Amino acid sequence: MPISSADLVARLKKGDLRAASRLMSRAESNDDETLSSLGAIYRAAGRAHIVGLTGVPGSGKSTLVSKLVETIRKDGRRVGIIAIDPSSPFSGGAILGDRIRMTNLVMDEGVFIRSMATRGSTGGLARSALTAVDILDAAGFDVVIIETVGVGQDEVEIAKASHSTLVVSAPGLGDDVQAIKAGILEIADIHVVSKCDRSDSNRTITDLKIMLAMGVNIAIKDRGGKPLWQVPVVGTSSETGEGIDTLIATLDRHRDVHRTTELGEERLRNIAEYRTFKTAEDLLRSRFYKSTNKRIQDVVEQIAKRELDPFTASNDLLKKIAF
Repeated sequence: MPISSADLVARLKKGDLRAASRLMSRAESNDDETLSSLGAIYRAAGRAHIVGLTGVPGSGKSTLVSKLVETIRKDGRRVGIIAIDPSSPFSGGAILGDRIRMTNLVMDEGVFIRSMATRGSTGGLARSALTAVDILDAAGFDVVIIETVGVGQDEVEIAKASHSTLVVSAPGLGDDVQAIKAGILEIADIHVVSKCDRSDSNRTITDLKIMLAMGVNIAIKDRGGKPLWQVPVVGTSSETGEGIDTLIATLDRHRDVHRTTELGEERLRNIAEYRTFKTAEDLLRSRFYKSTNKRIQDVVEQIAKRELDPFTASNDLLKKIAF
């Protein structure tokens, strides 16, 4: 007999990682029984430091995560990694498989790695990825890192779900132009320039600092005007280990600011608002498809022939959703 989701949640709270894996798989498949248990998982979470990490492809994000986690583990903290990969158009599964790129961490019992597909989520992060973060938090992990592939809406939405957001750049990729186009300069709590063993890394760091000073108010202040956080640029090298300790210290400092000031209180409210709207949006979409699946093709045919417009059709279909 299959184990119930309620039993899995009870095991999860005791730190059972097999229960964590099963709950994540069930959440990805939108299992109805598991969905009814998500509230208990969410209420059991809330202690972990949630770190979002994004950046353009080729900036060495996964290698940086591997080195970062390896160093964090030295002080005994347990770390969960949710790696968001693009979906295969054929299987719907994750294409890249970050566990392959993080083989040095796989045997560490204090590290949990899960690759998750975007599943074509139109709003950036899939709800199942956010649920996976809750699951690892409830299981007692101290730090949970969400790494996105760095393309599209995911990189902006990651800031809405994280306590601390790292944006990774690298020398020689034209990251300054790409970052501006993607609108991700503003979402960073910490900017990281990777591959700083390269000779042109100092120029990248300097250019990024200039762009931040020119385009973004990087000094975050409280209501009384007292500075709470100045967005830093940290240079790192996964090859030599340069800057990794500094990055961890900076992350910990941001965590402390988040937990002890009104900046953190506001961030938690924003995360709660994002999670609420995200969940409602996904549930509405799911119920929309279930309720209209048999009728949608006829409606699409009418719209294609311009016998019906999409606005009227959508309103009519929404009225027929079974809540």
